[in-house]
Amino acid sequence: SFLNSAESYDRSTGTWTTTGNMNYSRAVHTASVLSDGKVLVTGGYDGSSYLNSAELYDPSTGLWTTTGIVGGWDGSSFLNSAELYDPSTGLWTTTGGMNSARNVHTTSVLTNGDVLATGGFSYFPLSTSELY
Repeated sequence: SFLNSAESYDRSTGTWTTTGNMNYSRAVHTASVLSDGKVLVTGGYDGSSYLNSAELYDPSTGLWTTTGIVGGWDGSSFLNSAELYDPSTGLWTTTGGMNSARNVHTTSVLTNGDVLATGGFSYFPLSTSELY
């Protein structure tokens, strides 16, 4: 079964602590720590369909809030569209498309602000990465 639970790891004590639950159960999603310390979780699979939802976790409150939608699969084809989330405004901005259409990939925000999209699936497994 797919879970909506989440845990936070404390490196100083080596312990895991349960946080509040996400709004949606999901697997094969991506999670990125933003510059303000919040965690953006996007996409994934809930056991019956691919998700286009995104959620934001605030460790200071322990709360999850929904924030926009993201692509990857539109029900008939894989997408190469890309959007950037601005934590200061809570808004998504459309950017240029990725070189490869990707679904169930991982995205990571790098320390310099660039975004790395890695792997995924597009009618076949992808072993490529892209940098925005």
